[in-house]
Amino acid sequence: MNAKIEELKQELKKAIIGQDEMIECLLIGLLTDGHILVEGVPGLAKTKTINALSSSLDLDFRRVQFTPDLLPSDIIGAEIYDHQNNIFKIKKGPLFTNLLLADEINRAPSKVQSALLEAMQERQITIGDESFKLDTPFLVMATQNPIEQEGVYRLPEAQLDRFMMKLVVGHNRFDDELEIMRKASRNSFEKVKNIMSLDNLNSLKGELENVHIDLELEKYIITLISATRTPEKFGLDSLKNIIAFGASPRASIDLHKACRAKAFIRGNSFVTPSDIGLVIHNILRHRVVLSYEAQAKGITSDEVISDILKTIPIP
Repeated sequence: MNAKIEELKQELKKAIIGQDEMIECLLIGLLTDGHILVEGVPGLAKTKTINALSSSLDLDFRRVQFTPDLLPSDIIGAEIYDHQNNIFKIKKGPLFTNLLLADEINRAPSKVQSALLEAMQERQITIGDESFKLDTPFLVMATQNPIEQEGVYRLPEAQLDRFMMKLVVGHNRFDDELEIMRKASRNSFEKVKNIMSLDNLNSLKGELENVHIDLELEKYIITLISATRTPEKFGLDSLKNIIAFGASPRASIDLHKACRAKAFIRGNSFVTPSDIGLVIHNILRHRVVLSYEAQAKGITSDEVISDILKTIPIP
């Protein structure tokens, strides 16, 4: 494993117990400039994780609680009239940061969601007549609560596609929750130290560029993505009426980036099929849209992705 990455993971584990996959997904997003959608019930250390990451990297961190009365100007900023000088000034919103936690993104109306997702895609924000480039890195971790039924606004598939990964976070294991309970009740969590500069992070990104992926594995990625669109062409006739819409070209790009980052985090200089298998569910679960028939039968996108993985031969 890369020594600097391992040091960073160990530092984060001082504050975060048992959410190893969420930590790894954040690191993949950080290394590849990809955004992450996290689905999970409250109390699973989502805020604490991204806050700890900002502390360990000395990056600016903001949190926005999305609510039904939120306006786009509340997150991107607005022009404010200065009576004393008789001019308009730009007041920048919380999107002007390195790490943003968009808490319960599905509780805000579509205009607010669109403002955030546009900033994520374009990496810039326009206020009045001025456009501002966002700082690098810029990573959004958005959360949504699966148990909320009222006062929520479902994210459209086209907007979900802007997220590199969708991570489904479950409750901690018994021993982990026991340790969390003890440390939280005594307020005995260790403080996360700043162990990596922005230059160190950029250096890691440079090292990531040297991770090799074979042409056959690149073709394998395209085959997997194509199988979500036309499964019948790949011996998956049973999925033809299960999948309503397959993954977009963004999925193949993100899968390519994520599997290289996964290999890098594991300390390898080349990508293996197992690296693809370890990240593909997080890359595709929000991009494979199931039919009403599949939903009625209780079939999940994860099951569909697993079927594709089992059927497509590994090169």
